[in-house]
Amino acid sequence: MKKIFLAAVFLAGFAYSSAQEVANKDNKDLMTWYHKDFATTKVYGVNTENAYKFLESKGLKPKTVVVGVLDSGVQVDHPGLVKNIWSNPNEIPGNGKDDDGNGYVDDIHGWNFIGGKNGDIDIDNMEVTRVVAKYRPIFEGDDSNKNKANQAKMPEEFAMYMKSKEIFNKKSVEGRQQFKQFEMISQVIPSMVSLLNGKPLTSANLAGITPTKQEDAIALEILKNLAGNPEFKGKSPQDVQDLMTKEIKPALDHYGAQVKQYDLDYDPRAEIVGDNYDDYSERKYGNNHYEGPDAEHGTHVAGIIAGLPQGKEVQYGVASRIAKIMSVRTVPNGDERDKDVANAIRYAVDNGAKILNMSFGKPVSPGKTVVWDAFKYAQDKGVLLVKAAGNENEDVAEHLAYPTNFKNVTDAAPFVNNVMVVGASTNRSNDLRASFSNYNKKMVNVFAPGEEIYSTVPKNEYSYQQGTSMASPVAAGAAAVLLAYMPDLKPEQIIEALVKTSNISKENDFQDKSQAGGVIDVKKAAEYAYNNFYHGKTTIQNSKNVIKSKSGKKAVRK
Repeated sequence: MKKIFLAAVFLAGFAYSSAQEVANKDNKDLMTWYHKDFATTKVYGVNTENAYKFLESKGLKPKTVVVGVLDSGVQVDHPGLVKNIWSNPNEIPGNGKDDDGNGYVDDIHGWNFIGGKNGDIDIDNMEVTRVVAKYRPIFEGDDSNKNKANQAKMPEEFAMYMKSKEIFNKKSVEGRQQFKQFEMISQVIPSMVSLLNGKPLTSANLAGITPTKQEDAIALEILKNLAGNPEFKGKSPQDVQDLMTKEIKPALDHYGAQVKQYDLDYDPRAEIVGDNYDDYSERKYGNNHYEGPDAEHGTHVAGIIAGLPQGKEVQYGVASRIAKIMSVRTVPNGDERDKDVANAIRYAVDNGAKILNMSFGKPVSPGKTVVWDAFKYAQDKGVLLVKAAGNENEDVAEHLAYPTNFKNVTDAAPFVNNVMVVGASTNRSNDLRASFSNYNKKMVNVFAPGEEIYSTVPKNEYSYQQGTSMASPVAAGAAAVLLAYMPDLKPEQIIEALVKTSNISKENDFQDKSQAGGVIDVKKAAEYAYNNFYHGKTTIQNSKNVIKSKSGKKAVRK
């Protein structure tokens, strides 16, 4: 899932991100809050430690669980991850040969489906951009009669095109406007420094300034706003310049990338990857660059699942004792492509991953049937797929976030039983659903901590991030703990255990935002799985996942 962008809104929120980091940098309790036991702390953590204690009290011995991280890439040599990175036992590093005969040369720690012999994809289009570029000549070309004929002949494609066009028209304009806005702010930083004339930034020092040029007037308005910000108040001109430059860069990077993402003529795929993208049957492409150009998102996700404390860092993943991370690079700075998602799922399944984390999503999916085939393939192999619900603060029944395990929103149950969809919760019991998190009583299974989550990032560093992208790996780690100690568990049993034992909250109608109605508790889920499924105490036929359709009728997941 695309990471939540926290750069300042124009004028109002400069230094929000950095101020938060400074405030939290020594807060050891906050760094590990998502592991807390709700019963004793009243904080909706996932009760990690007690889960291990319960399972070990039963004399169970864990088996390592490989978790595939289908994401932007992972820094596999990060000190907080390096001991928990999967290594292909049948591949000899660096010999340039496909030793295990799986079609991927030197895939030691995973594979990269968005790279090739000419490098790696960094920024890519949004899916709506690709759809508009492909179908605009077909549905809105120069020949109106042919347009109408194509629209009638291809109703599903036309509906997807119209949806994509609406999103594209809105987002492309917004992206360009935001980029110009932040670019303008960046350009007046020298004027801000000049206006201060060597004096610290205070309201009193600004009171006597009369701008003579337009850029000075803009600079003065920004300075007046910043004078009330504790990060800037009283700072020297040089400090103001340094802080502004630091704070503006993420915005310029974000919206600069967005301009490309919504550019109909921008398409780096052919030159870099070199595959025939329209051939969905093609699987042998890519390279073994596990990290890629920007592995921040994937490295953060990996640490939530399997990070290990190192040095002075206390951060650790939910499944840090039992999981190994397989990096399958799938998600660029832009929208993932359906062909890559399907191939990433198949690669991870075929190479031993038993749980796949998928922190991504998009509003349209031209190749959804290929992805659905991969979902079914994973189900047949007994592999659990854990997917982020999305960060748009929307009901996913009204705004689908592909890939989805429901072929139609009106279906009573998903078409596969191995997908767990996860929303994001906070550490505030009276405000439990994160403001950005998508939701739905039927189509979102559970919630897990996804706000202010501290984890590994590239360059051997750590940061707080938020999103359902962070909640999904919390749930994936929880699932890995159950599977490590009870390796015969089926994906649907793991989902049932986590759903049925979530800590329910009725604050702000939270109980209606997911099937579980609460936040997962790994210890309770471990007890449930042990009592109901371990050693065949309950057969899968007796393990019925009961969900309610919108009509209120009960439907049994097959």
